[in-house]
Amino acid sequence: MQLPLQITARNISLSEVAEDDIRDKAAGLDHYYDGIMSCRVVVEGPVQHHRKGPFTVSIDISVPGAELVVDRQSDPDLYVAIRDAFDAARRRLEDYARRQRGAVKIHATSPRARVTKLFPEEGYGFLETPDGREIYFHRNSVLHPGFERLEIGTEVRFAEEEGEQGPQASTVAIVGTRGL
Repeated sequence: MQLPLQITARNISLSEVAEDDIRDKAAGLDHYYDGIMSCRVVVEGPVQHHRKGPFTVSIDISVPGAELVVDRQSDPDLYVAIRDAFDAARRRLEDYARRQRGAVKIHATSPRARVTKLFPEEGYGFLETPDGREIYFHRNSVLHPGFERLEIGTEVRFAEEEGEQGPQASTVAIVGTRGL
């Protein structure tokens, strides 16, 4: 961390043990992302001088190009609230690090095609892609509502894979229905 940890307590006087717990957990965040610029932790005790919770913990972490905020993890037990808040902060840091590395999977839109040949009795057919390729599909590849609704000319989305005899659709969904 480039700047020192900031701990703020509202409506509560934090014990040394609680502050040490926060410091240890904050220091451990560097393990998940080493570019943390600053970390601010706010612990709020119950209002009106109650001795028991709920305690809320908020964490604001500055990283290059973003602020990661864990807002209001609440629990009657102070140490559980601290643990839960830092667990959530760890997950946010891991997600941020994955995005920075480009490891987050971006789903491309499924390619589209039209049904050009259909053999209902045999349970298969062929699709034609906009670039003119022919793709085989089996009735078991068609998502609900299924194979029976297909007609010549029906527009579909599909997932392609290489079959034993050439390209085939592993999944076929009628455009406008849920699925691919």
